[in-house]
Amino acid sequence: MNDEIVIEGARENNLRGVSVRIPKRTITAFTGVSGSGKSSLVFDTIAAEAGRQLNETFTMFQRNFLPRYGQPAVDRIENLSAAIVVDQRRLGGGSRSTVGTVTDIYTLLRLLYSRAGRPFVGYSNAFSFNDPQGMCPECEGLGRATTLDLEKFLDRSKSLNDGAIRHPDFKVGTWYWKLYAASGLFDPDLPIEDYPPERLELFLHAIGEKIPVEWQGGTINASYEGVVARFTRLYIKKDAAAMSERNRAVFQRFITTVTCPLCKGARLSQAALACEIEGWSIADLAAMEATELVSVLRLFTSDEAEPVVVTLVERLRELIDMGLGYLSLDRATSSLSGGESQRVKMVRHLASSLTDMMYVFDEPSVGLHARDVRRLNDLLAKLRDKGNTVLVVEHDPDVIESADFVVDLGPRAGAHGGEIVYTGTVAGLARTQTLTGEFLRHRMPLKELSRQRTGVLPVRGANAHNLLHVDVDFPTGVLTVVTGVAGSGKSSLVNGEFLKQHPGAVVIDQSAVGVSSRSNPATYTGIMDEIRKLFAKANGVAAGLFSFNSTGACPTCQGHGVIYTDLAYLEAVRTPCETCRGRRFRPEVLEYTLRGKSISDVLDLTTEEAAAFFAEKKLKPVLSAMAEVGLDYLTLGQPLSTLSGGECQRIKLATQLHKEGAVYVLDEPTTGLHMSDVGHLLRVFDRLVDGGNSVIVIEHNLDVIKNADWIVDLGPEGGTGGGRVVFEGTPRQMVDGGRGHTADHLRRAVG
Repeated sequence: MNDEIVIEGARENNLRGVSVRIPKRTITAFTGVSGSGKSSLVFDTIAAEAGRQLNETFTMFQRNFLPRYGQPAVDRIENLSAAIVVDQRRLGGGSRSTVGTVTDIYTLLRLLYSRAGRPFVGYSNAFSFNDPQGMCPECEGLGRATTLDLEKFLDRSKSLNDGAIRHPDFKVGTWYWKLYAASGLFDPDLPIEDYPPERLELFLHAIGEKIPVEWQGGTINASYEGVVARFTRLYIKKDAAAMSERNRAVFQRFITTVTCPLCKGARLSQAALACEIEGWSIADLAAMEATELVSVLRLFTSDEAEPVVVTLVERLRELIDMGLGYLSLDRATSSLSGGESQRVKMVRHLASSLTDMMYVFDEPSVGLHARDVRRLNDLLAKLRDKGNTVLVVEHDPDVIESADFVVDLGPRAGAHGGEIVYTGTVAGLARTQTLTGEFLRHRMPLKELSRQRTGVLPVRGANAHNLLHVDVDFPTGVLTVVTGVAGSGKSSLVNGEFLKQHPGAVVIDQSAVGVSSRSNPATYTGIMDEIRKLFAKANGVAAGLFSFNSTGACPTCQGHGVIYTDLAYLEAVRTPCETCRGRRFRPEVLEYTLRGKSISDVLDLTTEEAAAFFAEKKLKPVLSAMAEVGLDYLTLGQPLSTLSGGECQRIKLATQLHKEGAVYVLDEPTTGLHMSDVGHLLRVFDRLVDGGNSVIVIEHNLDVIKNADWIVDLGPEGGTGGGRVVFEGTPRQMVDGGRGHTADHLRRAVG
């Protein structure tokens, strides 16, 4: 029989030879505290092996264009289906990618206008801003015009030799500077403001012949371009989304961006914009929220339009059912949160008629209000009912309770996890003594006695995005929770208007804390310097020896711990360094020890183990803070590039716990937290507030809302249906008299 996925002896990361049978064509929830091994089992073992086996069905040449999966550490896996992983990685695609293009809904809209639009323009490509036939010729389909701001780029009072060009790539001595200063066309000691008009035009805009330029002891014939022409070619014509973070930041300093004057930001050619159905252009429809667009489409009843409209409305209803009805098709994918990105991906898969697939989700409830979790559960059930296997890594009790089968890992995190502590139904789990079972039974009480404010931080006339000139006072000296359904305006109010009007706040968001494989919790929190000093003092050698970024690095892998082998037309292979066996340091460095452990051994310690190992006063506060925010399972040497958004936010919080009199702003800090860890996080907030700080949290978690001192609820709906403050007050006041979705669900959680 192949009705079960059979796993035997899974040993990825902290898994301890896990064996389990998972029923197919059901919804299975994988639960357990952060670091218990859920992702190691679901993503690193099951999904990775499904991807690897599928890839092996292709030729070696074809595999070069596919993701590469290593063989997971497992004895046996049987009865796998092809896996579709729907994770929280933000949607890419650059500035040309929108909600409409990534879901293919805009493709249907283009088809509609090519059939029913008047005057007839052409086939569907004539309505594509990514196709030369349909894009605006002025902005090339971007909807905005970007130009060099000469006042920021040039200091006209200076000469070339004095550094008149402010851009770092054009500073004195660089190749680009030499193209002008050594061209013979300009006096390098003459201030730019003294150039004659024809010489200034040559300097700024002209494109000329080859010019000889002396460079590194020789002469090179280089093509001449004015500084404006060169900057435009090098930077403006290159998609900013594809630049490195450093180059993008520099680029933004020297440009001015305005809405394209020809297409008015619609991205399309004038012919495409002139084509209408019932008085609406395709750009008009793409700018509407999905809920409004459905209503308008139902007015299109012509014979040419009706077949396409039926499919369009069906696809848009799926977007709305995912709680994304406030999104418009022209919304840039780069502006979506991780949770929104995951739900947009789900919309794409719901239209598929494939069956017996395996869908793997990573906390799909992230960013969802309690009102929308029910919709999510309905969509997961729809995938299952089409004959698919649905695997969900999840902490939300409402999603867990909708599952047909549960695999609970633990009993705790890191070295104390990696075991299966329960398999079976949700009802059975709720009767167990596991952490998940305990907290499924447990309901956190409502805070009855709220702290008194010490003052207010006012926000006046907030009108970013959908906010309707909101005036609100954020109390100081208390824990304030900002709530509301997705798209109601929470982030616009807090991360936008509040921070604009109160820029001194400490912002702790979910953006990556580092993308380098050389960064880890020890280096990010600053304790690595102290650890190196301890090793140096104990062994009478230089501290630099104990850095894999310095003299102590393994010479073979340069301190990376892995070797990348180029296999020509095949994807590069990443293998552990044979010299240091992945330990990153020179052999002689690993012989030095501190209380019996080498520097590599110390970096392999979890935060919890490190707290027991180090007695030094300088290290204790940081390690304690890491444990307080629920990260005691992370090893000191784990690359920061492997952390989730929630883990990134909590490690930032750990480094900021020492402040007094500060205003902290956090965006959904419970992301990735098990129910048992929410209490730890609330104690951190209490400690911050009791220490004289003010804490403002954007959050959907009902346990956090119950324990607020003050609630600001936005809504009543998302998009144009939101943008208003619908409630301000204490949790008790919300339960007793509040209106709206948050109040309704809070009353149910308390009752």
